[in-house]
Amino acid sequence: MRTTKICLLLPAYNESQRIGQVIQEASAFISDIVVIDDGSTDSTSEIAADNGAFCLTQTPNRGKGFALRKGFAYALANGYNAVFTMDSDGQHAPADIPRFLEHFARTQPDILIGARVRARETMPLHRRINNAFISWVGSQLCGQTVPDFQSGYRLIRATVLEKIQLKTERYETESELLIQAGRRGFRIERLPIAARYGDYRSDIKPLREIWLFTKLLIRSL
Repeated sequence: MRTTKICLLLPAYNESQRIGQVIQEASAFISDIVVIDDGSTDSTSEIAADNGAFCLTQTPNRGKGFALRKGFAYALANGYNAVFTMDSDGQHAPADIPRFLEHFARTQPDILIGARVRARETMPLHRRINNAFISWVGSQLCGQTVPDFQSGYRLIRATVLEKIQLKTERYETESELLIQAGRRGFRIERLPIAARYGDYRSDIKPLREIWLFTKLLIRSL
């Protein structure tokens, strides 16, 4: 990975309480950090910039998927060979980054996903059921076994992003990426990671997420 140019993408929406710590922890392992502020109404962008991140902004709020697409476009335009993605709410541990980089360099997958399988028991029940269902259906659609289809902790080669055409804008975008990549023959691997839930309250609305995934499913058949 020494010759691979990598940037970390952090889509963020009203994460002023957590974004600074995430950037500080992650910067120990990746120097180029890009925060995509998805129409925040707090000081997310200011805190991100104060902590050394480059900030892209979009207004109004368009959704996590649209923010990721904006970040992917930035990474490709600036010559990055791979992009690392993490959630900016503190759920993901930046301390897992070295394990990802080592595994990525050793096995050379096209996409490496942080699987929260061991931490699934700590998920809120509705998210656990939703995650298991979408992971099973998504694996059938992409033709590869992906035990945590919704994990936002990913390392993705630029060649994947150059070949796929993402159309969705919200949480289903991460599933759309895997379905398209799998169908194009890109190799997807996974690595177990920890997940820090604590008193974290997700913005994900399970019924809306299932509806968005169902529409994606219909389009993918």
